[in-house]
Amino acid sequence: MPLGLMLGSLGRSMRRKRLSSLDILSSKRAPRDYYKGKNCKPTGFHTRKGGYVIVDEKLPRFVVPDLIDFKLKPYVSQCARDLTASTASSTSAETTENKS
Repeated sequence: MPLGLMLGSLGRSMRRKRLSSLDILSSKRAPRDYYKGKNCKPTGFHTRKGGYVIVDEKLPRFVVPDLIDFKLKPYVSQCARDLTASTASSTSAETTENKS
C-alpha cells in the first residue's frame, strides 16, 4: 500500500469535528418528532388528557402610562397641509421670538 494512501486515511481518522456545529440543533438534524419552537415563553401547561390550562401568573403584563392629557396624537393625518421652506422658516422664527 502506498505511503500517501496510508497517511491520508490516518489523517482523516485523526481529524476532529468542529464543536460549534454540534451545538446547533435544528429539525433537520434532530429526531423525527423534534420541534424547536419559536423561543416564546409558555403561558400555561398541558393536561394529561391533551388540554391546555392558561395560568394567569404566566400571562404578560403591560404597564401603560395614563395618556388623558397627553399632547401628542398617535396617528398622523392623511390630509396634512403642505408647508414650503419659507413658511416653515417663518414659523420657526416666530416660535423663537415667542420664547425670548
